[in-house]
Amino acid sequence: ARGSPAGVKAEAPGPTVIDLGAQSGRWAAFQERHRLSGEEAARLLLDVYEYRGLVKHTGGCHCGAVRFEVWAPADLHVFNCNCSICTKKQNRHFIVPASRFKLLKGADNLTTYTFNTRRAQHTFCKTCGVQSFYTPRSNPDGYGIAPHCLDDGTVQTITTEDINGKEWEKAIREHKTIRDMSKP
Repeated sequence: ARGSPAGVKAEAPGPTVIDLGAQSGRWAAFQERHRLSGEEAARLLLDVYEYRGLVKHTGGCHCGAVRFEVWAPADLHVFNCNCSICTKKQNRHFIVPASRFKLLKGADNLTTYTFNTRRAQHTFCKTCGVQSFYTPRSNPDGYGIAPHCLDDGTVQTITTEDINGKEWEKAIREHKTIRDMSKP
């Protein structure tokens, strides 16, 4: 299910027959031309509609055990935090709502590190140690994605904003938009 690093799947609704009327022939031709099942074609349509203006980025850890996809702009707004852990890890990340993130594989290969308030969930690959995404303290209902862990070809530009994580409470209180970045 989207937004679930543990890989928990939501119950799918039962099969529904939809009357496409005059569009049924066009729908069947589209599926055939692109070699898509009904579910794959519906997913494509929903993704295009729900994520208008966004691109699907894929990425993962170094060894490939962890893979994910994330819907975000091609022009990324990345935070460069100077808190103790981000400084040590050189953690730079952009924030997305949980609904725009999907773990494709590797839930069983992730481990989590927490400290201090334990709100931030620093997940990383057990094999190679790379943190390609995590749950930030500022946005516990979203994900912080490491842009350097994305596959090539979907990022156009990166704008980096420094954030004073050494004075985290003050920085978050004064920042006008960071808390809303995990809202769909």
